[in-house]
Amino acid sequence: MASIVVRGLDDSVKQQLVAQAEEHGRSMEAEVRDILTKATRRPHIGLALLRAAQETGGVEDLPLPERTDVARVADLG
Repeated sequence: MASIVVRGLDDSVKQQLVAQAEEHGRSMEAEVRDILTKATRRPHIGLALLRAAQETGGVEDLPLPERTDVARVADLG
């Protein structure tokens, strides 16, 4: 089984990992291992869309409508 070392991890990230590990009743190492395992098994939506486009012959012939809308500031208040 392989091992890795992560240098330069922000303290706040480490504290979040510790908190998550406690919530799940496991060590921080086990928590990180679970996060990394799930992240590598999750399908990447961009790659899935690219593969789907390639399987159907590509997207070169698709019409791209010209954008006519204007960007506006979001009202978060």
